[in-house]
Amino acid sequence: MSYRETTFTSDGVVCSAWHFAGSGPAPRPVVVMAHGFAGTKDSGLEPFAERFADAGFDVLAFDFRGFGSSEGTPRQSISVVRQLRDYESAIAAAKLLPGVDPDRIVLWGVSLSGGHVIRVAADRDDVRAVIALTPLTDPVATARGILKQYKLSAAGRATVEGLVSRVAVARGRNPVMMPVVGRPGEPGGLTLDGAYENYHAIAGPTWRNEVDAAVGQELMKISTKSYAKRLRARLLVQIADFDSYVPADAVARTAEYGRGWVHHYPCDHFDVWPGLDWFDRAVSDQVAFLRKVFG
Repeated sequence: MSYRETTFTSDGVVCSAWHFAGSGPAPRPVVVMAHGFAGTKDSGLEPFAERFADAGFDVLAFDFRGFGSSEGTPRQSISVVRQLRDYESAIAAAKLLPGVDPDRIVLWGVSLSGGHVIRVAADRDDVRAVIALTPLTDPVATARGILKQYKLSAAGRATVEGLVSRVAVARGRNPVMMPVVGRPGEPGGLTLDGAYENYHAIAGPTWRNEVDAAVGQELMKISTKSYAKRLRARLLVQIADFDSYVPADAVARTAEYGRGWVHHYPCDHFDVWPGLDWFDRAVSDQVAFLRKVFG
């Protein structure tokens, strides 16, 4: 399966994307997808996109501004507001792709972006389906998942670095960076056992193991409850029952608010990614869900 490289603009910033044309007659539904926490489209999205395209769905996979092949500054800086805007701009671009039905949009997100897609889809009639894979959906639950990685002193140091970075960016300087992933005991956003190895296993050539240290403040802006209740689209929520980062009970509540279809997997956060044990089951469930939605 091949893809065509393309771009779109989001608030005047050029974002890089891949278009996978689906098999079958036009007009086809289109899946708009982006990575999660500091990820890039070349870091594990292609196997998902290929399965969708083989099943007859177009796909637009993109990099958020400031990450991967997309333009934008500051680099490696997560902003929930900017990423939501990038999804909205990607939807507008996807509607203009050849062979696509502009009224049959699917939003796909994983981890951090799994919460984004619920928010973006709320109140929209053109979004017909939402897939949230091991999504971050609740700020309190997210904080619990983050804090259990750190000793109190390390958590305090990370908080200070985040505040320093926020001030630096506000003054037009580069953000203070920290690793996206590290081994247990090392600095990083994700440092529980296996995170370093699992993230590097899917990492593509544009991915960088660094992120703005102010990311913790951004994660506290995650909130999906009211948005899930306003969804008009069909919702699939995929829960890793032993997720070390996203408490399964919080994700289940979000699925209930959104009247979603739920699939559980007896695995950890990264185990649904390509090359690991639960990828095939997870992506097969996604394709089956879309076939039920679109007939």
